[in-house]
Amino acid sequence: MLSRQDFIRISIEVNLFFQRIMKEHLFFIETNLKPVETANIAEAKVLKQSFEHLLAETVHYANGIISEDALNSNEIVTPYTLRAEEITSMLTGANLNTQITKAEYELTADPNCYFSDWLENVIDDLNRRSYNMLKEVITFKEKILALALECKIFITLYPEMLEHISREAKYYLEILKALQDRKLPKQTLCEELNFWNNIMGEHGEFIDGMLDPTEKNLKEAAENLAEKFEKLVEECIKTGEKQIIQKSLEATEEIRDFKRAATEGLLNCKIKSIIPPLLADHVLREANHYLRLLKMMKQ
Repeated sequence: MLSRQDFIRISIEVNLFFQRIMKEHLFFIETNLKPVETANIAEAKVLKQSFEHLLAETVHYANGIISEDALNSNEIVTPYTLRAEEITSMLTGANLNTQITKAEYELTADPNCYFSDWLENVIDDLNRRSYNMLKEVITFKEKILALALECKIFITLYPEMLEHISREAKYYLEILKALQDRKLPKQTLCEELNFWNNIMGEHGEFIDGMLDPTEKNLKEAAENLAEKFEKLVEECIKTGEKQIIQKSLEATEEIRDFKRAATEGLLNCKIKSIIPPLLADHVLREANHYLRLLKMMKQ
């Protein structure tokens, strides 16, 4: 059973990370559907704005509550997030609330913060609303994937990517579900490692597939990283988990550095690809989040 302090802090940190991830997934769907898909574009936009409202609310309550570790991990925002949003919004014509990002850069940690009854109730309500909104988002993502697989819509996102973002949403849903019972999800260490190692490996595959064919060195690096994570998933079943934690940590630091360099390259128009800068920053934040989880697992 989580203490009140842990419940509030973990809820805030989980929501800060995943609410942004969810609203960006919806932004990517909105901007990759064709103009003929007016209803689906409108639905993606409304759901995106709903998650922006939830995120703005979480940011409001997060000041002082968020831990130093989460703040310093660059999983909430990176030094590139605001610029990536501004450039991607300009290039696509789709709106993003950058005021939220500016507010996140101002967040601070306060070890003497008071965790009141009132705040516990507020966060409990925020979790419930996030959970209900998330169920709508999962239904929408699965609908878009089904339509794409049935060739009823054309979207410039891989079906595997649509499946990937649905999996991330379901993972977040399980966390929120457990938090409402003042617990954390019941998962073996291997299940947790395999979830994130799969995610990291797929990022490598997506980056490889979205880079211009002439970017041979970057494509080769992305492919090698994808293979490395694939092997880690296979290994976790066969060998000791402690070894896999260390190997996963090293591989994730490697893909983090690769994603960071890619984000900088895309922002400065130095890389030929069909990767929007915000997508690069998005996957960089996911690597940063996983690194923090791995460091906690090691302890």
